[in-house]
This record gives sequence, structure tokens and C-alpha cells, in this order.
Amino acid sequence: MNDDQLLRYSRHILLDDIDVDGQERLLAARVLIVGAGGLGSPAALYLASAGVGHLVLADDDDVDLTNLQRQILHTTDRIGQPKVASGRTALHAINPDIRIDTLPLRLTGDVLSEQVAAADVVLDCCDNFATRHAINAACVQHGKPLVSGAAIRFDGQVSVFDLRDAQAPCYHCLFPDEADVEEMRCATMGVFAPLVGIIGAMQAAEALKLIAGVGKSLSGRLLMLDARSMQWHSVRVKRDPHCAVCGTPVATPPVMDVNQT
Repeated sequence: MNDDQLLRYSRHILLDDIDVDGQERLLAARVLIVGAGGLGSPAALYLASAGVGHLVLADDDDVDLTNLQRQILHTTDRIGQPKVASGRTALHAINPDIRIDTLPLRLTGDVLSEQVAAADVVLDCCDNFATRHAINAACVQHGKPLVSGAAIRFDGQVSVFDLRDAQAPCYHCLFPDEADVEEMRCATMGVFAPLVGIIGAMQAAEALKLIAGVGKSLSGRLLMLDARSMQWHSVRVKRDPHCAVCGTPVATPPVMDVNQT
């Protein structure tokens, strides 16, 4: 680190759990953020300000007036711009020294797999189950830790799925894609503006802890917030040994050749 970086990140360096070594790990890290909306906004802002050296921001949407009630990465004068372009402007205004790659598309298939494989940590800040399950499958395939957040109405949740621990569950263990889950989105259900800030900031905190090797992550726990009463609930999540994504396949019994002697 140069002198400017030592000064910029001095409040991190003063923390014994982070120190110079931890901050250098942050500077060397690459984080993929899928979604530059309500959750991705605070998450990206904190990761940029904390000095994560390489951020990849993926979103196929444009900034709309209705976004500005909660998506703090964007501003009125950037309405109509791709969210990733608006996000890059905001993040570079906070920290011009970091690298920011933008992907103005919905990550799927080989592109998703390549981006997950290249990342140190992946943040799921999207708003639909199909993308969440695709991200999870790619993270399981490449052994990358996934920090997942969700927020709707006054209810939020956050967890970490890190299969570098053989006992840890994946997202599919908790929310099987064959389950009858109702898709709820902010556009039709509404969302309390500060709620996405709380959950998104926690996603950033978990990502920074994973990179710097600080404390214990939320792997194996789902935190749920009721913002009406501002009460947190914690639920233990176990790995499903029969999970279609991360479980051990059931061996097929060998076929007996009746003609053998």
C-alpha cells in the first residue's frame, strides 16, 4: 500500500482483526455483485469504500424514477442510464483507485459461470428466484462463497452459503427450486426503503469478513429481520445430503448379469 492508501484505510488498519494484512487482502480481492438495485447499492458502496480492489457489477436494467426511493447508488440526473454505468460513476466518486467492471446484462450460462469462477466472493443482490438458483449452482460448481440477501415489504433476510466447509448448506438446501414459492417483487409488493440498506450493508460486511478472514460468517444461519418491530430472528440451516445441487448423488445399483456363472 502507498501512503494515500494507508491513510484512506487507516480506520480498518487500526482494527487488530484486519490490520495491514487484512486490508491488503481486500485490495487484492475480486467481488461479483449481481444486481445494482436496492441491495446492490449499499453493498457496492461499502465494498468500494472499504477498498475491495476489483468490483464486477452486473445488472440489465436502467435507472427509473421509482428506483430512487431506495436505490442509493443512483441519482435523479442519471435516470435512463444503465444501472451499472450509474453505479460505476457513484463508486468511482467514492474510491477512484479501485477497478470496476460493468456487465449490462442478465448473467446466465457460460458468462455467469466465468464470472463466478473469477470472483473471490459473490453477492446475490437480485430479485428473482431463477437467477438466485443459477448463481447458487455456479457458486457450488466453482467452490465460491455466496452472500445472499433479500428484502420485500418490511421483511429482510441474509445468509452466507460457503461450501468450502463440507458441512455447509447451499441456497438450494434452504429454498429448493422445485418448491412452490411465490415470487414477490418490489414493483408489485413495495419495500421499506431503509430495509434494503440494512440488508445490503450486512451483505457487504459478510463479504469483507470472508475476504479478510475476520470472525465467523453467517454460513449455516439465516438471519431474518422484521423491520416493523426491528426484531431479528436467527434460524440454523443444515446441509441437505440429498440436495440436487450440492448433495452426494445416490449411487445406482449395478445391474446383475443373470447369465454370469
